Amino acid sequence: MTLLTVTPREVRQDWIARREIALLDLREEDPFARAHPLFASQLPLSRLELEILDRVPRKDAKIVLYDNGEGLVSPAGKRLAALGYTQIRALAGGLQGWKDASYELFQDVNSYSKAFGELVEARRHTPSLPAQEVQARIDAKADQVILDARRFEEYAVMSIPGGISTPGAELVLRAREIAPDPATTIIVNCAGRTRSLIGAQSLLNAGVPNPVFALRNGTIGWTLAQQQLEHGQDRRFPAVSDHGLEDARAKARDVAYRAGVRRIDAEGLADLAQDRKRTLYRFDVRTPEEYAAGHLPGFRSAPGGQLVQETDVFAPVRGGRIVLADDLGPRADMSASWLAQLGWDVYVLDGGFDGELETGAWRPTLPSIPTVETISPEDLAVALGDGAVVVLDLAPSPVHRKGHVPGAWFAIRARLAEAFERIPEGLPIVLTSPDGRLARLAAAEVEEISDHPVRVLDGGTDAWAATGRRLDTGLVRAASDPEDVYKRPYEGTDNAAEAMQAYLDWEFGLVDQLARDGSHGFFVI
Repeated sequence: MTLLTVTPREVRQDWIARREIALLDLREEDPFARAHPLFASQLPLSRLELEILDRVPRKDAKIVLYDNGEGLVSPAGKRLAALGYTQIRALAGGLQGWKDASYELFQDVNSYSKAFGELVEARRHTPSLPAQEVQARIDAKADQVILDARRFEEYAVMSIPGGISTPGAELVLRAREIAPDPATTIIVNCAGRTRSLIGAQSLLNAGVPNPVFALRNGTIGWTLAQQQLEHGQDRRFPAVSDHGLEDARAKARDVAYRAGVRRIDAEGLADLAQDRKRTLYRFDVRTPEEYAAGHLPGFRSAPGGQLVQETDVFAPVRGGRIVLADDLGPRADMSASWLAQLGWDVYVLDGGFDGELETGAWRPTLPSIPTVETISPEDLAVALGDGAVVVLDLAPSPVHRKGHVPGAWFAIRARLAEAFERIPEGLPIVLTSPDGRLARLAAAEVEEISDHPVRVLDGGTDAWAATGRRLDTGLVRAASDPEDVYKRPYEGTDNAAEAMQAYLDWEFGLVDQLARDGSHGFFVI
Protein backbone atom coordinates (compact mmCIF):
# COMPACT_ATOMS: atom_id res chain seq x y z
CA MET A 1 0.00 0.00 0.00
CA THR A 2 1.40 3.39 -1.02
CA LEU A 3 0.72 6.11 1.52
CA LEU A 4 0.95 9.87 1.29
CA THR A 5 3.97 11.16 3.18
CA VAL A 6 4.60 13.94 5.65
CA THR A 7 7.99 15.42 6.40
CA PRO A 8 9.68 15.40 9.80
CA ARG A 9 9.28 19.17 9.84
CA GLU A 10 5.51 18.87 9.41
CA VAL A 11 5.32 16.40 12.32
CA ARG A 12 7.27 18.74 14.58
CA GLN A 13 5.09 21.64 13.55
CA ASP A 14 1.98 19.70 14.53
CA TRP A 15 3.51 19.05 17.96
CA ILE A 16 4.46 22.68 18.45
CA ALA A 17 1.03 23.92 17.30
CA ARG A 18 -0.68 21.27 19.46
CA ARG A 19 -2.56 19.83 16.52
CA GLU A 20 -3.64 16.22 16.90
CA ILE A 21 -1.18 13.67 15.59
CA ALA A 22 -0.14 10.12 16.46
CA LEU A 23 3.41 9.29 15.39
CA LEU A 24 3.56 5.49 15.58
CA ASP A 25 6.80 3.51 15.58
CA LEU A 26 5.97 0.09 14.12
CA ARG A 27 9.13 -1.64 15.29
CA GLU A 28 9.47 -3.94 18.27
CA GLU A 29 10.31 -2.47 21.65
CA ASP A 30 14.07 -3.05 21.70
CA PRO A 31 14.89 -1.20 18.45
CA PHE A 32 12.39 1.50 19.42
CA ALA A 33 14.22 2.00 22.72
CA ARG A 34 17.50 2.55 20.89
CA ALA A 35 16.30 5.64 18.99
CA HIS A 36 13.02 7.44 18.33
CA PRO A 37 11.57 10.97 18.12
CA LEU A 38 10.39 12.52 21.39
CA PHE A 39 6.62 12.01 21.09
CA ALA A 40 6.71 8.78 19.07
CA SER A 41 4.63 5.94 20.50
CA GLN A 42 5.72 2.36 19.99
CA LEU A 43 2.90 0.26 18.57
CA PRO A 44 4.45 -2.75 16.86
CA LEU A 45 3.06 -4.11 13.63
CA SER A 46 2.92 -7.48 15.41
CA ARG A 47 0.14 -6.26 17.74
CA LEU A 48 -1.33 -3.40 15.75
CA GLU A 49 -4.94 -4.61 15.49
CA LEU A 50 -5.06 -5.66 19.16
CA GLU A 51 -4.07 -2.23 20.50
CA ILE A 52 -4.93 0.47 17.98
CA LEU A 53 -8.65 0.82 18.73
CA ASP A 54 -8.02 1.95 22.31
CA ARG A 55 -4.81 3.82 21.74
CA VAL A 56 -6.12 5.77 18.73
CA PRO A 57 -9.88 5.76 19.29
CA ARG A 58 -10.86 8.33 16.65
CA LYS A 59 -10.82 6.83 13.16
CA ASP A 60 -10.07 10.11 11.39
CA ALA A 61 -7.21 11.17 13.66
CA LYS A 62 -3.99 11.93 11.82
CA ILE A 63 -1.69 8.90 12.04
CA VAL A 64 1.91 8.98 10.84
CA LEU A 65 3.71 5.63 10.54
CA TYR A 66 7.42 4.93 10.39
CA ASP A 67 10.03 2.20 10.68
CA ASN A 68 13.75 2.03 10.00
CA GLY A 69 13.63 0.37 6.61
CA GLU A 70 12.09 -2.93 7.74
CA GLY A 71 9.11 -2.67 5.39
CA LEU A 72 6.50 -2.37 8.15
CA VAL A 73 4.71 0.77 6.99
CA SER A 74 2.83 -0.61 3.97
CA PRO A 75 1.27 -3.61 5.76
CA ALA A 76 0.41 -1.40 8.73
CA GLY A 77 -1.32 1.04 6.41
CA LYS A 78 -3.40 -1.77 4.91
CA ARG A 79 -4.45 -3.05 8.33
CA LEU A 80 -5.39 0.39 9.57
CA ALA A 81 -7.38 1.15 6.42
CA ALA A 82 -9.23 -2.15 6.84
CA LEU A 83 -10.16 -1.07 10.37
CA GLY A 84 -11.61 2.19 9.06
CA TYR A 85 -8.80 4.68 9.71
CA THR A 86 -8.81 7.39 7.07
CA GLN A 87 -5.93 9.79 7.74
CA ILE A 88 -2.92 7.49 7.45
CA ARG A 89 0.43 8.91 6.40
CA ALA A 90 4.03 7.72 6.22
CA LEU A 91 6.95 9.65 7.67
CA ALA A 92 9.12 10.65 4.73
CA GLY A 93 12.39 8.73 4.99
CA GLY A 94 11.32 6.92 8.14
CA LEU A 95 13.66 7.09 11.11
CA GLN A 96 16.55 7.92 8.82
CA GLY A 97 14.59 10.87 7.47
CA TRP A 98 14.27 12.18 11.02
CA LYS A 99 18.03 11.81 11.48
CA ASP A 100 18.74 13.49 8.15
CA ALA A 101 16.64 16.46 9.26
CA SER A 102 19.04 16.79 12.23
CA TYR A 103 16.23 16.40 14.79
CA GLU A 104 16.79 14.86 18.20
CA LEU A 105 16.44 11.14 18.80
CA PHE A 106 15.65 9.82 22.26
CA GLN A 107 16.44 6.46 23.85
CA ASP A 108 14.72 4.10 26.28
CA VAL A 109 10.92 3.90 26.74
CA ASN A 110 8.48 6.50 28.13
CA SER A 111 11.14 9.02 27.17
CA TYR A 112 9.15 12.22 27.28
CA SER A 113 7.74 11.51 30.72
CA LYS A 114 11.23 10.76 31.99
CA ALA A 115 12.62 13.89 30.38
CA PHE A 116 9.84 15.87 32.04
CA GLY A 117 10.74 14.40 35.43
CA GLU A 118 14.31 15.61 34.98
CA LEU A 119 13.00 19.04 33.99
CA VAL A 120 10.90 19.17 37.17
CA GLU A 121 13.96 18.45 39.30
CA ALA A 122 16.01 21.05 37.44
CA ARG A 123 13.33 23.74 37.82
CA ARG A 124 12.11 22.96 41.34
CA HIS A 125 15.31 21.53 42.84
CA THR A 126 13.40 18.56 44.26
CA PRO A 127 15.33 17.50 47.37
CA SER A 128 16.84 14.03 47.41
CA LEU A 129 18.96 11.83 49.63
CA PRO A 130 21.66 9.40 48.44
CA ALA A 131 21.31 5.70 49.15
CA GLN A 132 24.10 5.70 51.73
CA GLU A 133 22.41 8.39 53.81
CA VAL A 134 19.05 6.65 53.70
CA GLN A 135 20.68 3.39 54.79
CA ALA A 136 22.35 5.21 57.68
CA ARG A 137 18.99 6.63 58.72
CA ILE A 138 17.47 3.14 58.60
CA ASP A 139 20.29 1.79 60.75
CA ALA A 140 19.80 4.65 63.21
CA LYS A 141 16.04 3.99 63.33
CA ALA A 142 15.33 7.57 62.30
CA ASP A 143 11.75 8.86 62.29
CA GLN A 144 11.00 8.26 58.62
CA VAL A 145 8.82 6.35 56.18
CA ILE A 146 9.86 5.10 52.76
CA LEU A 147 7.10 5.15 50.16
CA ASP A 148 7.59 3.15 46.96
CA ALA A 149 5.86 4.97 44.11
CA ARG A 150 6.00 2.11 41.58
CA ARG A 151 3.31 -0.42 40.72
CA PHE A 152 2.82 -3.00 43.44
CA GLU A 153 4.12 -5.74 41.12
CA GLU A 154 7.44 -3.93 40.76
CA TYR A 155 7.64 -3.26 44.49
CA ALA A 156 7.09 -6.95 45.27
CA VAL A 157 10.10 -7.94 43.13
CA MET A 158 12.51 -5.69 45.00
CA SER A 159 12.14 -2.86 47.48
CA ILE A 160 14.03 -0.63 49.87
CA PRO A 161 14.08 -2.16 53.39
CA GLY A 162 10.94 -1.09 55.24
CA GLY A 163 9.39 0.50 52.16
CA ILE A 164 5.62 0.69 51.77
CA SER A 165 3.96 0.28 48.37
CA THR A 166 2.26 3.62 47.64
CA PRO A 167 1.91 4.05 43.85
CA GLY A 168 2.41 7.63 42.71
CA ALA A 169 -1.20 8.81 42.50
CA GLU A 170 -1.84 7.57 46.04
CA LEU A 171 0.92 9.60 47.70
CA VAL A 172 -0.94 12.84 48.46
CA LEU A 173 -4.06 10.87 49.41
CA ARG A 174 -2.27 8.52 51.84
CA ALA A 175 0.67 10.54 53.21
CA ARG A 176 -1.19 11.85 56.26
CA GLU A 177 -2.28 8.34 57.27
CA ILE A 178 1.22 6.91 56.89
CA ALA A 179 3.09 9.81 58.46
CA PRO A 180 0.65 11.73 60.71
CA ASP A 181 3.46 13.44 62.65
CA PRO A 182 4.74 16.41 60.59
CA ALA A 183 8.22 15.71 61.98
CA THR A 184 8.35 12.30 60.23
CA THR A 185 10.55 12.39 57.15
CA ILE A 186 8.99 10.99 53.96
CA ILE A 187 11.31 9.42 51.38
CA VAL A 188 9.87 8.48 47.99
CA ASN A 189 11.57 5.91 45.80
CA CYS A 190 11.15 4.18 42.48
CA ALA A 191 13.50 2.02 40.40
CA GLY A 192 15.36 4.92 38.82
CA ARG A 193 14.53 8.59 39.06
CA THR A 194 11.29 9.72 37.42
CA ARG A 195 8.58 8.36 39.70
CA SER A 196 10.52 9.22 42.85
CA LEU A 197 11.06 12.79 41.64
CA ILE A 198 7.45 13.26 40.53
CA GLY A 199 6.20 11.57 43.70
CA ALA A 200 8.29 13.69 46.04
CA GLN A 201 7.41 16.85 44.16
CA SER A 202 3.72 15.90 44.31
CA LEU A 203 3.91 15.95 48.11
CA LEU A 204 5.82 19.23 48.07
CA ASN A 205 3.38 20.80 45.60
CA ALA A 206 0.50 19.75 47.85
CA GLY A 207 2.08 21.40 50.87
CA VAL A 208 2.52 18.25 52.95
CA PRO A 209 4.16 19.56 56.15
CA ASN A 210 6.65 16.71 56.55
CA PRO A 211 10.26 16.87 55.33
CA VAL A 212 10.09 15.20 51.90
CA PHE A 213 12.91 13.73 49.82
CA ALA A 214 13.30 11.54 46.76
CA LEU A 215 15.65 8.57 47.07
CA ARG A 216 18.38 9.65 44.70
CA ASN A 217 18.51 7.25 41.75
CA GLY A 218 16.05 4.79 43.32
CA THR A 219 16.80 1.09 43.57
CA ILE A 220 19.51 1.53 40.92
CA GLY A 221 21.37 3.90 43.22
CA TRP A 222 20.74 1.53 46.13
CA THR A 223 22.20 -1.39 44.20
CA LEU A 224 25.19 0.59 42.92
CA ALA A 225 25.92 1.49 46.56
CA GLN A 226 26.08 -2.29 47.20
CA GLN A 227 23.23 -2.15 49.71
CA GLN A 228 20.72 -4.95 50.19
CA LEU A 229 17.19 -4.85 48.81
CA GLU A 230 14.18 -6.72 50.16
CA HIS A 231 12.23 -9.13 47.97
CA GLY A 232 8.66 -10.42 48.06
CA GLN A 233 7.32 -7.76 50.40
CA ASP A 234 3.60 -6.96 50.56
CA ARG A 235 3.35 -3.82 52.70
CA ARG A 236 0.68 -1.55 51.22
CA PHE A 237 -0.69 1.90 51.99
CA PRO A 238 -3.50 2.06 54.59
CA ALA A 239 -7.11 3.18 54.15
CA VAL A 240 -7.70 6.92 54.37
CA SER A 241 -9.69 8.53 57.19
CA ASP A 242 -12.46 11.05 56.58
CA HIS A 243 -10.30 13.86 57.94
CA GLY A 244 -7.32 12.75 55.87
CA LEU A 245 -9.47 12.58 52.76
CA GLU A 246 -10.80 16.11 53.16
CA ASP A 247 -7.30 17.43 53.75
CA ALA A 248 -5.95 15.62 50.67
CA ARG A 249 -8.87 16.83 48.56
CA ALA A 250 -8.21 20.45 49.40
CA LYS A 251 -4.48 20.14 48.78
CA ALA A 252 -4.79 18.23 45.50
CA ARG A 253 -7.50 20.48 44.11
CA ASP A 254 -5.32 23.52 44.76
CA VAL A 255 -2.42 21.91 42.88
CA ALA A 256 -4.69 21.07 39.94
CA TYR A 257 -6.00 24.63 39.86
CA ARG A 258 -2.47 26.05 39.78
CA ALA A 259 -1.66 23.74 36.85
CA GLY A 260 -4.68 24.97 34.88
CA VAL A 261 -6.72 21.76 35.11
CA ARG A 262 -10.40 22.19 34.27
CA ARG A 263 -13.31 20.38 35.89
CA ILE A 264 -16.41 18.96 34.26
CA ASP A 265 -19.49 17.04 35.35
CA ALA A 266 -21.29 14.20 33.56
CA GLU A 267 -23.07 16.65 31.26
CA GLY A 268 -19.77 18.29 30.39
CA LEU A 269 -18.26 14.91 29.63
CA ALA A 270 -21.14 14.12 27.29
CA ASP A 271 -20.53 17.44 25.54
CA LEU A 272 -16.84 16.64 25.01
CA ALA A 273 -17.77 13.21 23.67
CA GLN A 274 -19.98 14.86 21.05
CA ASP A 275 -16.98 16.59 19.48
CA ARG A 276 -16.05 14.16 16.71
CA LYS A 277 -13.09 16.29 15.62
CA ARG A 278 -11.10 15.73 18.81
CA THR A 279 -9.72 12.56 20.33
CA LEU A 280 -11.06 11.93 23.83
CA TYR A 281 -9.30 9.60 26.27
CA ARG A 282 -11.15 8.57 29.43
CA PHE A 283 -9.01 7.14 32.23
CA ASP A 284 -9.84 5.84 35.71
CA VAL A 285 -6.77 6.63 37.81
CA ARG A 286 -7.65 4.54 40.87
CA THR A 287 -6.06 1.21 41.75
CA PRO A 288 -6.83 -1.77 39.48
CA GLU A 289 -8.71 -3.40 42.38
CA GLU A 290 -11.00 -0.39 42.81
CA TYR A 291 -11.56 -0.24 39.07
CA ALA A 292 -12.58 -3.90 38.94
CA ALA A 293 -15.00 -3.41 41.81
CA GLY A 294 -16.92 -0.73 39.91
CA HIS A 295 -16.04 1.83 37.23
CA LEU A 296 -17.69 4.28 34.88
CA PRO A 297 -18.60 2.86 31.46
CA GLY A 298 -16.12 3.84 28.79
CA PHE A 299 -13.23 4.55 31.17
CA ARG A 300 -9.98 2.61 30.93
CA SER A 301 -8.01 1.62 34.00
CA ALA A 302 -4.87 3.76 34.14
CA PRO A 303 -3.53 4.14 37.70
CA GLY A 304 -2.39 7.74 37.91
CA GLY A 305 1.28 7.24 38.63
CA GLN A 306 1.70 4.92 35.67
CA LEU A 307 -0.40 7.17 33.43
CA VAL A 308 2.00 10.04 34.07
CA GLN A 309 4.98 7.68 33.60
CA GLU A 310 3.65 5.96 30.45
CA THR A 311 1.58 8.67 28.79
CA ASP A 312 3.00 7.74 25.39
CA VAL A 313 1.56 4.22 25.79
CA PHE A 314 -1.87 5.19 27.09
CA ALA A 315 -2.42 8.22 24.86
CA PRO A 316 -0.44 8.22 21.59
CA VAL A 317 -2.55 10.99 19.99
CA ARG A 318 -0.61 14.06 21.03
CA GLY A 319 -2.97 17.03 21.12
CA GLY A 320 -6.02 15.02 22.18
CA ARG A 321 -8.12 15.52 25.29
CA ILE A 322 -7.92 13.52 28.52
CA VAL A 323 -10.63 13.14 31.18
CA LEU A 324 -9.72 11.56 34.53
CA ALA A 325 -12.11 9.87 36.97
CA ASP A 326 -11.58 9.15 40.68
CA ASP A 327 -14.37 8.62 43.21
CA LEU A 328 -12.24 10.19 45.97
CA GLY A 329 -10.76 13.05 43.96
CA PRO A 330 -7.12 13.62 44.93
CA ARG A 331 -5.69 10.98 42.60
CA ALA A 332 -7.35 12.55 39.57
CA ASP A 333 -6.37 16.06 40.61
CA MET A 334 -2.70 15.19 41.16
CA SER A 335 -2.45 13.11 37.98
CA ALA A 336 -4.16 15.86 35.99
CA SER A 337 -1.78 18.47 37.38
CA TRP A 338 1.16 16.58 35.90
CA LEU A 339 -0.54 15.85 32.58
CA ALA A 340 -1.35 19.54 32.21
CA GLN A 341 2.32 20.39 32.75
CA LEU A 342 3.16 17.77 30.13
CA GLY A 343 1.15 19.84 27.66
CA TRP A 344 -2.13 17.91 27.66
CA ASP A 345 -5.64 19.32 27.47
CA VAL A 346 -6.86 17.57 30.63
CA TYR A 347 -10.07 17.58 32.67
CA VAL A 348 -11.14 16.08 35.99
CA LEU A 349 -14.61 14.56 36.15
CA ASP A 350 -16.48 15.60 39.28
CA GLY A 351 -18.85 12.92 40.53
CA GLY A 352 -20.39 10.35 38.25
CA PHE A 353 -19.85 7.34 40.47
CA ASP A 354 -23.36 7.37 41.91
CA GLY A 355 -24.85 5.98 38.69
CA GLU A 356 -24.70 2.52 37.17
CA LEU A 357 -21.16 1.12 37.21
CA GLU A 358 -19.51 -1.69 35.32
CA THR A 359 -17.40 -4.30 37.10
CA GLY A 360 -14.40 -6.39 36.17
CA ALA A 361 -10.92 -5.70 34.90
CA TRP A 362 -10.39 -3.47 31.89
CA ARG A 363 -10.91 -5.29 28.60
CA PRO A 364 -9.37 -3.94 25.39
CA THR A 365 -11.49 -3.06 22.39
CA LEU A 366 -10.78 -5.68 19.75
CA PRO A 367 -11.54 -5.90 16.04
CA SER A 368 -13.37 -8.82 14.51
CA ILE A 369 -11.09 -11.84 14.88
CA PRO A 370 -11.08 -14.04 11.75
CA THR A 371 -12.44 -17.56 11.75
CA VAL A 372 -9.66 -20.04 11.03
CA GLU A 373 -9.08 -23.76 11.13
CA THR A 374 -8.26 -24.80 14.69
CA ILE A 375 -6.85 -27.78 16.53
CA SER A 376 -7.86 -28.77 20.06
CA PRO A 377 -5.31 -29.13 22.85
CA GLU A 378 -6.07 -32.86 22.90
CA ASP A 379 -5.38 -33.32 19.19
CA LEU A 380 -2.29 -31.14 19.36
CA ALA A 381 -0.91 -33.32 22.15
CA VAL A 382 -1.28 -36.38 19.91
CA ALA A 383 0.34 -34.62 16.94
CA LEU A 384 3.25 -33.47 19.06
CA GLY A 385 3.73 -37.00 20.36
CA ASP A 386 3.96 -38.21 16.78
CA GLY A 387 6.35 -35.40 15.80
CA ALA A 388 3.84 -34.41 13.16
CA VAL A 389 3.61 -30.59 13.64
CA VAL A 390 5.67 -27.51 14.37
CA VAL A 391 4.20 -25.10 16.93
CA LEU A 392 4.93 -21.39 16.56
CA ASP A 393 4.25 -19.35 19.70
CA LEU A 394 3.54 -15.65 19.03
CA ALA A 395 3.40 -14.70 22.72
CA PRO A 396 5.62 -11.89 24.01
CA SER A 397 9.02 -13.36 24.75
CA PRO A 398 8.72 -12.95 28.57
CA VAL A 399 5.41 -14.83 28.46
CA HIS A 400 6.95 -17.54 26.27
CA ARG A 401 9.83 -17.91 28.71
CA LYS A 402 7.41 -18.38 31.63
CA GLY A 403 5.48 -21.15 29.92
CA HIS A 404 4.79 -22.48 26.42
CA VAL A 405 3.54 -25.60 24.68
CA PRO A 406 6.37 -28.17 24.85
CA GLY A 407 8.60 -27.90 21.80
CA ALA A 408 7.07 -24.61 20.61
CA TRP A 409 9.23 -22.15 18.74
CA PHE A 410 9.14 -18.49 19.76
CA ALA A 411 8.31 -16.19 16.84
CA ILE A 412 7.45 -12.53 16.34
CA ARG A 413 4.48 -12.01 14.07
CA ALA A 414 6.14 -9.22 12.06
CA ARG A 415 9.15 -11.51 11.52
CA LEU A 416 7.32 -14.60 10.28
CA ALA A 417 9.10 -14.73 6.93
CA GLU A 418 12.45 -14.83 8.72
CA ALA A 419 11.10 -17.34 11.23
CA PHE A 420 10.39 -19.83 8.46
CA GLU A 421 14.08 -19.84 7.61
CA ARG A 422 14.82 -21.34 11.05
CA ILE A 423 12.06 -23.84 11.73
CA PRO A 424 11.96 -27.42 10.43
CA GLU A 425 10.63 -27.77 6.89
CA GLY A 426 7.87 -29.96 5.56
CA LEU A 427 5.59 -30.13 8.62
CA PRO A 428 2.18 -28.56 9.23
CA ILE A 429 2.19 -25.42 11.36
CA VAL A 430 0.17 -24.78 14.51
CA LEU A 431 0.08 -21.18 15.67
CA THR A 432 -0.59 -20.23 19.26
CA SER A 433 -0.59 -17.15 21.47
CA PRO A 434 -1.77 -16.67 25.05
CA ASP A 435 -5.50 -16.49 24.26
CA GLY A 436 -5.30 -17.44 20.58
CA ARG A 437 -6.39 -14.07 19.17
CA LEU A 438 -3.01 -12.99 17.86
CA ALA A 439 -2.50 -16.45 16.35
CA ARG A 440 -5.82 -16.16 14.51
CA LEU A 441 -4.81 -12.79 13.08
CA ALA A 442 -1.51 -14.24 11.88
CA ALA A 443 -2.88 -17.40 10.24
CA ALA A 444 -3.60 -15.78 6.86
CA GLU A 445 -0.12 -14.23 6.82
CA VAL A 446 1.48 -17.64 7.32
CA GLU A 447 -0.58 -19.05 4.46
CA GLU A 448 0.70 -16.26 2.19
CA ILE A 449 4.39 -16.89 2.89
CA SER A 450 4.42 -20.66 3.32
CA ASP A 451 3.15 -23.85 1.73
CA HIS A 452 2.73 -25.42 5.17
CA PRO A 453 -0.83 -26.30 6.24
CA VAL A 454 -1.76 -23.92 9.07
CA ARG A 455 -4.03 -24.35 12.08
CA VAL A 456 -4.45 -22.37 15.29
CA LEU A 457 -4.52 -23.87 18.77
CA ASP A 458 -8.11 -23.40 19.90
CA GLY A 459 -8.09 -21.05 22.90
CA GLY A 460 -4.36 -20.57 22.67
CA THR A 461 -1.74 -21.57 25.22
CA ASP A 462 -4.14 -20.64 28.02
CA ALA A 463 -6.48 -23.41 26.87
CA TRP A 464 -3.58 -25.87 26.70
CA ALA A 465 -2.60 -25.02 30.28
CA ALA A 466 -6.22 -25.22 31.44
CA THR A 467 -6.29 -28.92 30.50
CA GLY A 468 -3.49 -29.53 33.02
CA ARG A 469 -0.87 -30.25 30.37
CA ARG A 470 2.75 -29.45 30.95
CA LEU A 471 4.30 -26.15 29.90
CA ASP A 472 7.98 -25.78 29.08
CA THR A 473 9.93 -22.72 30.22
CA GLY A 474 12.82 -20.71 28.86
CA LEU A 475 13.65 -19.61 25.34
CA VAL A 476 15.05 -22.81 23.82
CA ARG A 477 13.79 -22.59 20.24
CA ALA A 478 13.92 -19.05 18.84
CA ALA A 479 12.62 -18.62 15.31
CA SER A 480 12.89 -14.85 15.90
CA ASP A 481 15.36 -12.86 17.93
CA PRO A 482 13.56 -11.66 21.10
CA GLU A 483 13.67 -7.98 20.21
CA ASP A 484 10.05 -7.51 21.22
CA VAL A 485 11.13 -6.52 24.75
CA TYR A 486 13.71 -3.94 25.77
CA LYS A 487 15.86 -5.09 28.70
CA ARG A 488 15.24 -2.34 31.23
CA PRO A 489 18.28 -1.68 33.44
CA TYR A 490 16.02 -0.61 36.30
CA GLU A 491 13.76 -3.70 36.51
CA GLY A 492 14.59 -7.16 37.78
CA THR A 493 17.54 -8.23 39.89
CA ASP A 494 20.18 -9.26 37.35
CA ASN A 495 21.24 -5.98 35.75
CA ALA A 496 24.88 -5.19 35.16
CA ALA A 497 26.27 -2.22 37.10
CA GLU A 498 27.52 -0.69 33.85
CA ALA A 499 24.02 -0.78 32.34
CA MET A 500 22.48 0.81 35.44
CA GLN A 501 25.05 3.60 35.51
CA ALA A 502 24.65 4.21 31.77
CA TYR A 503 20.90 4.55 32.28
CA LEU A 504 21.41 7.15 35.03
CA ASP A 505 23.86 9.05 32.85
CA TRP A 506 21.26 9.10 30.08
CA GLU A 507 18.61 10.48 32.43
CA PHE A 508 20.96 13.20 33.65
CA GLY A 509 21.33 14.42 30.05
CA LEU A 510 17.63 14.62 29.25
CA VAL A 511 17.13 18.27 30.21
CA ASP A 512 19.78 19.39 27.73
CA GLN A 513 18.29 17.11 25.09
CA LEU A 514 14.84 18.64 25.61
CA ALA A 515 16.35 22.07 25.08
CA ARG A 516 17.99 20.97 21.85
CA ASP A 517 14.79 19.34 20.62
CA GLY A 518 12.64 22.40 21.28
CA SER A 519 9.24 20.83 20.56
CA HIS A 520 7.95 19.74 23.97
CA GLY A 521 5.94 22.67 25.35
CA PHE A 522 6.26 21.48 28.96
CA PHE A 523 5.92 23.86 31.90
CA VAL A 524 6.56 23.37 35.61
CA ILE A 525 4.43 24.99 38.31
